[in-house]
Formats: sequence, structure tokens, C-alpha cells
Amino acid sequence: MDNNLLNRIIALREEKGINQSELGTLMNLGNSVISKIENGSRKVSAEELKKLSDIFGVSTDYLVGNNQTPKWANKKDTVDLKEFLDNNLNINMAYDGEDLSKEELERLKIAMTQIFWEKQKQKK
Repeated sequence: MDNNLLNRIIALREEKGINQSELGTLMNLGNSVISKIENGSRKVSAEELKKLSDIFGVSTDYLVGNNQTPKWANKKDTVDLKEFLDNNLNINMAYDGEDLSKEELERLKIAMTQIFWEKQKQKK
């Protein structure tokens, strides 16, 4: 299963302050099903994806990584995100003396974007 989806489900669930059992209840699924979804051993159906988007107040595109901008974000927020990434994400980043790969840089960008949106949402 797509790591973007897994990471977003976990991040949004934690941001909402609910555990797997509570999310399972909201979705009419057992917490073991939520656990399997979050660890990638069970796929999310289209109906479940829609339910998750409703619970978390984000689009299905956002959940699957097609659009990283939450529904509530405005134009200024997206400009601020671009500036934040430009100022903090460097193509020449390294860890322990080794340059990060393109895949690692992309994962870092996704993580930084998620953190940015979490902080923006706290401000609103």
C-alpha cells in the first residue's frame, strides 16, 4: 500500500487525538483492521477512503498524496508552504556525511509538508 496514505492516516489520527480503536469505531471497523491498514497489510477500499476523508476533514486526493494541500488552506498558506520548503529543504542535504537520495529528499519533503500543515492548522 502507498506509504503516503499510511503516513497520512496515522498523522491525521494522531492529530485528531484518537487511537486505532476509536478510529475503528468511527469507521465501523475493528481496531485490528485499522492496525492492518496502518501497517500496510490491508488495503483501504474506496468507501473507506471517503469515510476517512470525512472523519479527518481532508480530501481523498490529500489522503492518497495527489494533493498535499488541506481543504481549509488558503492561497497565503500555500505561498507560505513554498517559502518554508525553499528555506528549509536543501537538495544538497546529507546525513552522516552522505548525500540524501532523491527518494529520501522526497520523504523529507512530505514529512516537512505534513508538519507545516499541522502547525498552520493549530494557528487557525
